[in-house]
Amino acid sequence: MNVNLQEGKRYYSIGEVAKAFDVNASLIRFWDKEFDILKPKKNAKGNRMFTPEDVKNLQLIYHLVKERGFTLEGAKTHLKEGQKKTLDKFEIISKLEAVKAQLTAIKNQL
Repeated sequence: MNVNLQEGKRYYSIGEVAKAFDVNASLIRFWDKEFDILKPKKNAKGNRMFTPEDVKNLQLIYHLVKERGFTLEGAKTHLKEGQKKTLDKFEIISKLEAVKAQLTAIKNQL
Protein backbone atom coordinates (compact mmCIF):
# COMPACT_ATOMS: atom_id res chain seq x y z
CA MET A 1 0.00 0.00 0.00
CA ASN A 2 1.32 3.39 -0.95
CA VAL A 3 0.74 6.01 1.71
CA ASN A 4 0.25 9.60 0.67
CA LEU A 5 1.74 11.81 3.36
CA GLN A 6 3.35 15.19 2.95
CA GLU A 7 7.05 14.54 2.45
CA GLY A 8 9.70 16.44 4.35
CA LYS A 9 7.83 16.49 7.65
CA ARG A 10 9.65 15.16 10.69
CA TYR A 11 6.49 14.09 12.51
CA TYR A 12 2.93 13.15 11.57
CA SER A 13 -0.08 13.26 13.87
CA ILE A 14 -2.11 10.14 14.49
CA GLY A 15 -4.96 11.70 12.49
CA GLU A 16 -2.73 12.21 9.46
CA VAL A 17 -1.43 8.66 9.68
CA ALA A 18 -4.89 7.14 10.15
CA LYS A 19 -6.23 9.09 7.17
CA ALA A 20 -3.30 8.01 4.99
CA PHE A 21 -3.99 4.34 5.81
CA ASP A 22 -7.77 4.80 5.66
CA VAL A 23 -8.22 3.32 9.14
CA ASN A 24 -9.44 4.63 12.49
CA ALA A 25 -6.99 6.32 14.84
CA SER A 26 -7.97 3.71 17.44
CA LEU A 27 -6.45 0.98 15.24
CA ILE A 28 -3.18 2.92 15.02
CA ARG A 29 -3.18 3.30 18.83
CA PHE A 30 -3.89 -0.42 19.21
CA TRP A 31 -1.04 -1.39 16.87
CA ASP A 32 1.23 1.03 18.76
CA LYS A 33 0.55 -0.92 21.97
CA GLU A 34 0.86 -4.33 20.31
CA PHE A 35 3.98 -3.94 18.15
CA ASP A 36 7.36 -3.13 19.69
CA ILE A 37 8.78 -1.76 16.43
CA LEU A 38 6.48 1.28 16.69
CA LYS A 39 7.97 3.98 18.87
CA PRO A 40 6.11 7.24 18.24
CA LYS A 41 7.15 10.27 20.24
CA LYS A 42 4.62 12.09 22.39
CA ASN A 43 4.23 15.86 22.45
CA ALA A 44 3.53 17.97 25.55
CA LYS A 45 -0.17 17.10 25.37
CA GLY A 46 0.61 13.38 25.17
CA ASN A 47 -0.40 13.03 21.52
CA ARG A 48 1.48 10.48 19.45
CA MET A 49 3.76 11.92 16.78
CA PHE A 50 4.96 9.44 14.18
CA THR A 51 8.30 9.72 12.38
CA PRO A 52 8.72 8.63 8.74
CA GLU A 53 10.37 5.46 10.11
CA ASP A 54 7.26 4.77 12.22
CA VAL A 55 5.10 5.23 9.12
CA LYS A 56 7.27 2.74 7.22
CA ASN A 57 6.83 0.24 10.06
CA LEU A 58 3.08 0.87 10.05
CA GLN A 59 3.05 0.15 6.31
CA LEU A 60 4.73 -3.16 7.02
CA ILE A 61 2.23 -4.02 9.77
CA TYR A 62 -0.68 -2.97 7.55
CA HIS A 63 0.66 -5.14 4.73
CA LEU A 64 0.98 -8.20 6.96
CA VAL A 65 -2.31 -7.84 8.84
CA LYS A 66 -4.68 -6.25 6.33
CA GLU A 67 -3.32 -7.34 2.95
CA ARG A 68 -1.83 -10.75 3.72
CA GLY A 69 -4.28 -11.72 6.47
CA PHE A 70 -1.82 -12.45 9.26
CA THR A 71 -3.09 -12.60 12.84
CA LEU A 72 -1.49 -10.14 15.24
CA GLU A 73 0.56 -12.93 16.80
CA GLY A 74 1.55 -14.20 13.37
CA ALA A 75 2.61 -10.71 12.29
CA LYS A 76 4.64 -10.22 15.49
CA THR A 77 6.40 -13.55 14.97
CA HIS A 78 7.05 -12.78 11.32
CA LEU A 79 8.52 -9.39 12.18
CA LYS A 80 10.76 -10.79 14.92
CA GLU A 81 12.07 -13.65 12.78
CA GLY A 82 12.83 -11.72 9.66
CA GLN A 83 12.16 -8.01 9.87
CA LYS A 84 14.84 -7.09 7.35
CA LYS A 85 13.75 -9.80 4.94
CA THR A 86 10.09 -8.80 5.29
CA LEU A 87 10.92 -5.13 4.79
CA ASP A 88 12.90 -5.93 1.62
CA LYS A 89 9.99 -7.96 0.22
CA PHE A 90 7.56 -5.17 1.09
CA GLU A 91 9.71 -2.58 -0.69
CA ILE A 92 9.93 -4.81 -3.78
CA ILE A 93 6.15 -5.28 -3.80
CA SER A 94 5.63 -1.51 -3.48
CA LYS A 95 7.97 -0.83 -6.39
CA LEU A 96 6.28 -3.47 -8.54
CA GLU A 97 2.86 -1.97 -7.78
CA ALA A 98 4.15 1.46 -8.87
CA VAL A 99 5.55 0.00 -12.11
CA LYS A 100 2.27 -1.81 -12.75
CA ALA A 101 0.34 1.44 -12.27
CA GLN A 102 2.66 3.24 -14.71
CA LEU A 103 2.29 0.48 -17.30
CA THR A 104 -1.49 0.53 -16.93
CA ALA A 105 -1.49 4.30 -17.44
CA ILE A 106 0.62 3.92 -20.59
CA LYS A 107 -1.66 1.16 -21.87
CA ASN A 108 -4.73 3.36 -21.32
CA GLN A 109 -3.13 6.17 -23.33
CA LEU A 110 -2.71 3.95 -26.39
